[in-house]
Amino acid sequence: MGGSIDQERLQMLRFNAYAADTVRELERPLLDDGVPLMRMAAAAAAHEAERMLDSQGITVEDANVVVLAGAGDNGGDGLFTAAQLAGDDAQVTVVAVGRGLHDGGFSAFAHSGGRVLVLDPEADISGCVSGFSAGEAGERLRVAVELANQADLVIDAMTGIGVSGALHGIAATLATALLDLWGPGGRPGSGAAQAHTDDQPMVLAVDTPSGIGVDDGTIPGPCLNADRTVMFGALKPCAMLPPASYACGKVTLVDFGFDIDEAEPAAEMMDADLASSSIAVPSVHDMKYTRGVVGLVTGSARYPGAAVLGASAAARSGIGMVRYLGPQRAQDLVLRALPEAVIGKGHVNAWVVGSGVPASGDAPDDEDIQRETIAKLLSHYALSPDSGTHDEDTSAQDTHPEAMPPIVVDAGALDLLPALVPGNVVITPHAGELASLLTRLGAADGPVTASQVVSAPTQYATLAHESTGATVVLKGAVSVIAGTDPYDGGRTRVILCGRAPAWLGTAGAGDILAGMIGALLSQSDVSGSPDDAPAVADTVAAAVYLHGLAAAIASHSSQCGWSAPEVYGVSERDTGHDAGKPIIASDVVRAIPQAVAQLIG
Repeated sequence: MGGSIDQERLQMLRFNAYAADTVRELERPLLDDGVPLMRMAAAAAAHEAERMLDSQGITVEDANVVVLAGAGDNGGDGLFTAAQLAGDDAQVTVVAVGRGLHDGGFSAFAHSGGRVLVLDPEADISGCVSGFSAGEAGERLRVAVELANQADLVIDAMTGIGVSGALHGIAATLATALLDLWGPGGRPGSGAAQAHTDDQPMVLAVDTPSGIGVDDGTIPGPCLNADRTVMFGALKPCAMLPPASYACGKVTLVDFGFDIDEAEPAAEMMDADLASSSIAVPSVHDMKYTRGVVGLVTGSARYPGAAVLGASAAARSGIGMVRYLGPQRAQDLVLRALPEAVIGKGHVNAWVVGSGVPASGDAPDDEDIQRETIAKLLSHYALSPDSGTHDEDTSAQDTHPEAMPPIVVDAGALDLLPALVPGNVVITPHAGELASLLTRLGAADGPVTASQVVSAPTQYATLAHESTGATVVLKGAVSVIAGTDPYDGGRTRVILCGRAPAWLGTAGAGDILAGMIGALLSQSDVSGSPDDAPAVADTVAAAVYLHGLAAAIASHSSQCGWSAPEVYGVSERDTGHDAGKPIIASDVVRAIPQAVAQLIG
C-alpha cells in the first residue's frame, strides 16, 4: 500500500468500479496468504480521519470521535481505526449498533482504553452490559445520537459491501434520528459539492456509506452522507453511480494490490485519455467529406435557437460539414450564425434530430413537417421485435438499419423512436423524457416517473437500452451511457461521465450535446458493421466528456459532477474546486475548439 504505482494501473484504479462479489474474489488470494487487509484498511482510515480533523484545525489529542460500528468486517475496520485513534490520544467512543462486534477489532479497541456504548438489549459483547429494558434502550439511543451530534468526527462503519438493501433495525433508527438533526440531505455541508459547516460533525465512511446500494448506486433508505469515504482495494460502483456517488463525498482509495487486470468492471468513468481517442485529428489528405458530415433535422419556427446551437456545436467539434434541414426562419438563423452550413439534403455520416422540435401534441400544423421528416427517417432504423431484422412494414429503405449512419435522437423526436432499433441509434433524454419513453413503450411494470429515474438512473438507462436496443445517454450531473458490448456476449456496458460543472445546467445545453455527439459519431466508422458497435458507446461518452470540458473552460470552473479518487499514498489530495462563473449555452459553443485542443494536445 502506498509507494510507486505504474500509470496504467493507477488509471484502472481511479476510473473503473467493480461489483461487490468481484471485490471479494479479488481479495480472497490476499487473505489466504495472510495479508492483514483489515489492519491496513484501519491504518489508512485513521490517517484519513487525522487529515480531516487537521483540516478543521483540530489536533488528534483534542478530538472527540464517535465510531458507529456494526457486527461484521466493516465494523471491524472501524474498531481497528478507533483503536489507532484512541492510541493517539483522541477521545473515542464506539457505538455498537448490532448484537456483536468483530472479535479482533473489539479486543484492539478495548486495549486502547476507549468507551463502548451498546444499543441492542440482546447484544452479546464481552464485558458490556446487555439485557437492559426497552426504556433504557431508548435512553441509550438518545445518548448515542447526542454523542454523534456533538462529535468532531463521526466514523460510519455500520455496514459494508456484504449487506444489501435499506438499513434496518437499530442502524436504521440511529441513522434516521441523525438525519432529523442534520437535514434531509444527510447533514448540512455533506457531499463532494458542498462545504463543511462548523456546527456539524464531519463524517468519514469506512469503505462505503451505510445504507447505500453498493452495486446499483441507489439509496433505498436512510443514509448518512459522508464528507469523505475511504474505500478499500477497488472502487465499488456506488463511488460512481448516482445518487450514491454523491453520498460518498470525496473518495480516498486504498490500493491493496488486487490483481485487477482480468477483472470485469461493473462501471467505467470516461476520462480525458479515453475521450481524446475518439477525436479524429485530420491529416493533410483529408477534406470536408472525409472529416465527417452531420445532417441536422432540428429546430422549429417556435424554437429556432436549438438549430443554431446544435449546428454551431457540431461544426466546432472537428467535422468537415454541417447540413441543415428545417423551416425557413431556422435556416436563416443557422446561416447567419454559421455561413458554412449547407441547406438541404445530401450525403451525411451521422444524423441529429429532434432538438427544438415540439413533441407530440405540442406542434402546431405549420411545424408538423419537421416531425414528419424525422418520423420517416427513423422508420429506416426500425427492427422487427421477433428477429431483430429490418422491419419491412415500417421502412421502404433497402439498407439494413445497422448499416445506416448513426443517428442522435433528442428532445421532441424521442416520442417518434421505433420500439426496437440497433445500437447506432443514440437517444439523449433527461429523466422526465426517459420516464415518458419507458412508459410509452411499456418497458416497466406500470408508468415510470421522473423521480423514479432520478433515484435509480443506471437501472432505468439500462432498462431503456435493453428494451429498445438504442445506445442511451441519460443526462445529469453524472450522465449514464448504456450500450451493448458484442465482444463480451452482448452484455450491457455502462459508461459514466461527470466532467461538467453545475453551470452547464442552462437552456440550450442539451441542443449543444446532441450536435457534439453527432459530430464525433460522424468522424467514426461506426456504421456498416455490428462489430463496430462498441465504438458507439465510447464515442458518445467522449462527446459527453468534451461537452463538460467545454463548459468548464467557458465558466473557468474546476467543479465536476464526479471527481476521481485520491489513491492513498500515491496521488495528490484534492485541494478543492473553483466554482467559476455563470455561463450561457453560446459560451459553451465558443469554448469547444479550446476543449478539443486540450484533449488532443
